[in-house]
Amino acid sequence: MEKERFKEQITRKIDSIKDELVEFSHLIHRNPETSFEERKAAAWLAEKLEANGFQVERRLGGLETAFRAVLPQRIQKRPAVALLAEYDALPEIGHACGHNIIATASLGAAIGLTEVISQLPGTIQVIGTPAEESGCGKKILVEKGMFRELDAAMMVHPSNRTLVARGSLASQLVEVKFYGKAAHAAAYPEKGINALDGIIETFNNINGLRQHLRSDVRIHGIITNGGARTNIVPDFAAASFQVRAADDKYLSELLQKVKNCARAAALASGARLEFELSDSYYQAMKPNHTLAELFVANLRQLGEELDESPQTGAMGSTDMGNVSSVVPAIHPYIAICPEKAVGHSPQFAQAAISPRADRALLISAKALASTIVDLLSDPGLISKVQREFKSQH
Repeated sequence: MEKERFKEQITRKIDSIKDELVEFSHLIHRNPETSFEERKAAAWLAEKLEANGFQVERRLGGLETAFRAVLPQRIQKRPAVALLAEYDALPEIGHACGHNIIATASLGAAIGLTEVISQLPGTIQVIGTPAEESGCGKKILVEKGMFRELDAAMMVHPSNRTLVARGSLASQLVEVKFYGKAAHAAAYPEKGINALDGIIETFNNINGLRQHLRSDVRIHGIITNGGARTNIVPDFAAASFQVRAADDKYLSELLQKVKNCARAAALASGARLEFELSDSYYQAMKPNHTLAELFVANLRQLGEELDESPQTGAMGSTDMGNVSSVVPAIHPYIAICPEKAVGHSPQFAQAAISPRADRALLISAKALASTIVDLLSDPGLISKVQREFKSQH
């Protein structure tokens, strides 16, 4: 079949530049940049894409480190499929989520597709999406209409398991602030209002709430300000909470419960409460199963073994969920390390430049490109993808 010939051409192209791709992944890994600060990574990706014939629009959606790359002679052609690149790192522990692999896999897939795209209907885009870890960059791009003219979007995320159709948790960042009254903690404690007590009681109330919540719920927080000195009654204290649930509707209900926990703490402590929802709202991921089945077939063709256990549990959140609300999308995971190494750990950061990670990077690039060949080769598949998407929304 013609599409199998196309896939062979893509595989040969990616294999011909495999050392270059691996070095590029390691380069991003050596230069970790946190959310909205990914100037080097975004620039390097844009330069590589331009060197391979893409026209790059920088500062996409007004974000300094976002971009869109399209082959200029095919800008208006449909169907249009986007490969998404993430490249932000975590504070202190660097690429402990392996975004160096995500960015490079999409880059490699795009370069591989340049070998055959002129013989296919439609086009490809590479969209550089900053601030996945904090800041919800894709949400901003979605709201500015940057995914409006797309028929599908995809990326691959490194993990300790290979899973294709797993979703993600809806997530909302909450800032809780209490304002009290300072006083000498030993001489005049009765004249003070302890803002830190408000924070501590909020934690206690949330812990009491947990036994009455669904099993998919995750609420975790840190105290960001607990006072200045032990001998001063804290007149200000603050905490950040991440509130997560498996679906957007239940998350909305859950946020009200968390707010009530803070209100009760304010009443008990006498401190004034400010309860703020961040703009970083991550929607639950709704994977398109038609796309996922295509990706699975290509992974298996490339010799990658899938984890056949139920695709639930151990879920985080991603702003790819926001993308999946406006365009058919997949966010598969590929194993780069044993299960004992978990994301957002120093061990996972080291695994992201291991030989196994380098192999996973190349397989991911080939599987992404091959899945796009499948889509563009068969108009019926695009229709099936769209029908499923409409049934989910």
